Amino acid sequence: MIRAVPLLLGLLAIPAAQAVELPRLFADGMVVQRDQPVRVWGEAAPGARVHVTFAGREATAQAAADGRWSLALPAQTAGGPHVMRIDDGTQPRVLRDVLVGDVWLASGQSNMEWPIAQSADPEAEAARATDPQIRHFKIPKSWAGEPQAQLEGGEWVASSPQAAPKFSAAAHFFARELRKATGVPIGIIDSTWGGSRIEAWTDAATQGVDAAALKAQAERLRASDESALVQTRANLAHWKAGPADDTGWQAADFDARDWLPITVPSLWEKAGWTGMDGIGWYRATFTLTAAEAKNGLTLGVGRIDDSDTTWVNGTQVGQTRMQYNLPRRYTVPASVLRAGVNHVAVRVSDTGGGGGIHGQADEVFVQPDGAGARPLADWSFRPANVTLALIDDKNQHPTLLYNRMIHPLQPYAIRGVIWYQGESNANTVADALEYRTRFPAMIQQWRRQWQAPDLPFLWVQLANFSSGVDQGDQSPWAVLRESQSATLSLPATAQVVTIDIGNPADIHPLNKQDVGKRLALAARHVAYGESLVYHGPVHTQAAFSAGTATLAFDGGGSALAVRGGGARVRGFALAGADRVFHPAEASLVDGRVVVRSSAVKTPVAVRYGWSDNPADADLINAAGLPASPFRTDAW
Repeated sequence: MIRAVPLLLGLLAIPAAQAVELPRLFADGMVVQRDQPVRVWGEAAPGARVHVTFAGREATAQAAADGRWSLALPAQTAGGPHVMRIDDGTQPRVLRDVLVGDVWLASGQSNMEWPIAQSADPEAEAARATDPQIRHFKIPKSWAGEPQAQLEGGEWVASSPQAAPKFSAAAHFFARELRKATGVPIGIIDSTWGGSRIEAWTDAATQGVDAAALKAQAERLRASDESALVQTRANLAHWKAGPADDTGWQAADFDARDWLPITVPSLWEKAGWTGMDGIGWYRATFTLTAAEAKNGLTLGVGRIDDSDTTWVNGTQVGQTRMQYNLPRRYTVPASVLRAGVNHVAVRVSDTGGGGGIHGQADEVFVQPDGAGARPLADWSFRPANVTLALIDDKNQHPTLLYNRMIHPLQPYAIRGVIWYQGESNANTVADALEYRTRFPAMIQQWRRQWQAPDLPFLWVQLANFSSGVDQGDQSPWAVLRESQSATLSLPATAQVVTIDIGNPADIHPLNKQDVGKRLALAARHVAYGESLVYHGPVHTQAAFSAGTATLAFDGGGSALAVRGGGARVRGFALAGADRVFHPAEASLVDGRVVVRSSAVKTPVAVRYGWSDNPADADLINAAGLPASPFRTDAW
């Protein structure tokens, strides 16, 4: 049961034209948590008596000298739609189409934010999103140097084929499964920010950050951002204001003499375009001899944040979608080339944060067949349809997102939290080890502030991905996964393992359907008390003898199995006292896994799935849920 907490500090930033001010969560179409007191709060004239009626229940509170008031209505069973009336005697607020059901907070970074429109089968999934009793409230990306009482924006939106493409895919598929299991309305509060570190979602006190210093730093950041935007606006003023029609900008004979020079590779924010998101174009030229033009070549246009379409002499030669850290290498056929000057055009689409062509200098090149690579330099640039925002990189600073995107939600009653984050904290092994304390600290902080010590908290373990930062036995992503698994020591938690449904080449795997289904299985056990198989095999014990390691697992109530069938298990490695790991053979024997390697006569440690991309790790249970990576050593 989530109990009432003290009224939030700070005034609600709602226009003063209304007599009764409410948090933005209180709006038409909202979902309130069933079986818990319905807490309502806001502002009114000092001393005003505020009367709230909802679903046949009512309560009254008196506004304090600063105008703040708070009350709690009795718990309600699932149902609706209802009307909530908030009346201070002068100008009542009436909220319509209010449902009572289960409210889940979905938070984290881009894989939780990732919309249906950019996930697997987007058209079919949008067409299926016809249940208006699933409702989403998307909190805009926003930040603050101190805790705020009001969200910057957001509205409740009922699921429909028209609205669903913008919904968080993982959260929506989770909600859809819960609707099947519970039959009650499901509300999703989407508070996410791609690329965010966990420190940004944790309050100052939990991290030992001086609140006054943080506020001062935030003020300096805003001033610095505004100063930087002066340059961006001046650059944009080089052309006519407003979005440009970029039709034909890829053509070989396109006149780009009024474009501005830009350094490549470098994010465009570092080249005088701070705060810009949207569409930007790059152009460059290279020269070929007649002999070179008769053969094909390889074109490297660096890493592009986020998506690109690339042309040579007006012919499209490549396209990559939402791969911010993938070097682009496109094959250009001889039919596209010409002796003399050739023209390259790159249309970049940036959805937020850094944008443009970046990476290493040797990733931007032209390499004729049979010849060496040579640099591709002297780029020109022009924005097309762009927006300016003062939010870049604020997701990296401690506490800023918590202050603006989590604190204002309290004490709105919720059923639990689903969380998908960690990629941004897996840059190094040391960083990933710190997550072992940062993650449980944040969970406990949120629970304290909602006064719900057993608030269900479910998370997605990092999927398999070739990040490029693991080397040999050193894998930051594996250590981050281990830190996530260690957090299962907290009560009312569960972890969804996804090393079988990621994409080694895409940090944003498209299969969010299975993510949602697995989160819902975890919720049905942790939050709803169902007895069912909700997790894959979890390592419990290892015994070393006679050149083998024999491993015991908790299969989650389901027998051990191998993905694809058989008894041979992949993904294991063994080490002896020298701490050098070697690939090992493993097999299922009488409900256990027996591991051996001819290169390790006396094993003392075993690892499973210990890499950033453990795509070959295939231990599952009979329900098809994968085993979590683990190690028996602490090296």
